[in-house]
Amino acid sequence: MEGLVGLGIGVLLWFLVRVVLLGMYTVNQNERAVKTKFGRAERVGDKTTLDDPIAESMLPDERERYKYPQVRVIGPGGPYFKMPWERIYKISIATNTVSMALDLEMPQANNGGQVLEAVTKDQLNTGLTGQIRYRVSESNLYAYLFGIKKPIVHVMGYFVSVLRQRIANFESKQGATAEAENSTTGTEVAGVSINDLRKNLRDLNEYMDHECKSTAARYGVVLDASLITGIDPPPEVESALAAINTAHNQVSSDISLAQATADQKIVQSKRAVEIETLKAQAEVQPIRALADELSQLFRGGPGVLDAYVRNVRLKLFSKAQDIYLEARR
Repeated sequence: MEGLVGLGIGVLLWFLVRVVLLGMYTVNQNERAVKTKFGRAERVGDKTTLDDPIAESMLPDERERYKYPQVRVIGPGGPYFKMPWERIYKISIATNTVSMALDLEMPQANNGGQVLEAVTKDQLNTGLTGQIRYRVSESNLYAYLFGIKKPIVHVMGYFVSVLRQRIANFESKQGATAEAENSTTGTEVAGVSINDLRKNLRDLNEYMDHECKSTAARYGVVLDASLITGIDPPPEVESALAAINTAHNQVSSDISLAQATADQKIVQSKRAVEIETLKAQAEVQPIRALADELSQLFRGGPGVLDAYVRNVRLKLFSKAQDIYLEARR
């Protein structure tokens, strides 16, 4: 009898420890949790990621491939309670920053995760440095926990492949426009893709942010921002690029100076034409006024114009010192 009592007390203590004490848990402020029952995550009805705005960035052929169920997310707080057949998965949603050259499966690659190599359009090897900010998508925890074995590795691999493809095909629109304009003037300057990349780092970062919007729906990871800070060619190419940049800057300076000089001469010519036009108008205006006055006098009668001419002659005679008259024979 006493043995049965002891066994009952032992079972009760085990139940209290296993179910009550170990079944209680909390979720921190920067965490979210998902509960599974017998290995199946608690779902939100029949909703999937296609019902969430994060799916808008996916292509049509990707929508069915990356279709994940929406799960019930346990927010921060507690204590919560779970049964022994239930399991809690906690995920940190804090923003993390890593080097874009970091290889999580092989940390020694890419110079220890410091420099990412890529090939430019003109077949030059270049080193890229920068950072990536990412966080777990609260709207797609199923993909992060159960859909993909190593979601961060997938995201980094996707980012690197998109970046290398962009570097290999990058061509500055401004550079192409300037080259077309220069070719029309007989001063064509060949562009170098590394120079274009350096001048358009902001556009490159914006392109990467746009192309990586679908990672939240694909892998459950949101890329907050990518910041490419440096593009460094091999040392043997750096001096050649510096010489090309110097020559290009000199040509651009000469072209700008010539254009400024031409614009100045055009403005001066226009101003001279305006001045001469005003002078001619000033000389013509009194003549026109006199013609109008004589026309009005002529319309006044046949003797009015003769009287006007006589009065004008008298004024001239009064001002003249010597008068020469034609003698009649």
